[in-house]
Amino acid sequence: MPTFVLFDIDGTLVSLDGAGSRSLNRAMEDLLGIPNGFRGINFAGKTDLQIIREGLQKFDLLDREDLLHLLLDRYLGYLHTEVANARGHVKEGVKKLLFNLKDLSGVYLGLLTGNVEAGARLKLNTFGLNGFFPVGAFGDDSENRNLLLPFAVERLLDSESIEVNYEHCVVIGDTPSDVECARIHGASSIAVATGTYTLEQLKRTAADLVLPDLSDTEQIVEWICRRAP
Repeated sequence: MPTFVLFDIDGTLVSLDGAGSRSLNRAMEDLLGIPNGFRGINFAGKTDLQIIREGLQKFDLLDREDLLHLLLDRYLGYLHTEVANARGHVKEGVKKLLFNLKDLSGVYLGLLTGNVEAGARLKLNTFGLNGFFPVGAFGDDSENRNLLLPFAVERLLDSESIEVNYEHCVVIGDTPSDVECARIHGASSIAVATGTYTLEQLKRTAADLVLPDLSDTEQIVEWICRRAP
């Protein structure tokens, strides 16, 4: 049975210096005249649609169903500019790890992210990382992150004719939400303290492996291979 390794994006693979939050704030101000509308909302581990819904709820605008997708479209427009101007970077160890995993027989790479696919691909394209991830699950597949893993598994089957069970998946992310979306399906998880959560906070989750970052390529590759059937 092959192993499917799925990565979160923001805080795990890359940092974009707040480009996403700035884009959402610009979108809300442009569309509704509300400045800094998403201030105080925690973005970590959430899907784009979940974040936008929380922003609308903050101003009692949830009854305006049209606003959800209008804000999303406006956000994606601003995201192009903000990503291009951001002082972003790839997280430590990421490229070396991806190259090593990509060359392993029986290991397949994918995405499991709260970003809608257009936003995810834009962010990764900035750093030349899209090619590592032919398939994935995204925030426009479901507003609920816990429902995303089956989408990624189904896409791997559809595009590569590779069938993988959930227990042979490994989700790598920087938030307790990444750990939880793996756990409920019986998948393994690696939590890395490269986002807003500390190492100690992540150790209190159900993560199978907790690391300060992704720089220890040998340890991570060996751990994934040991878990492979």
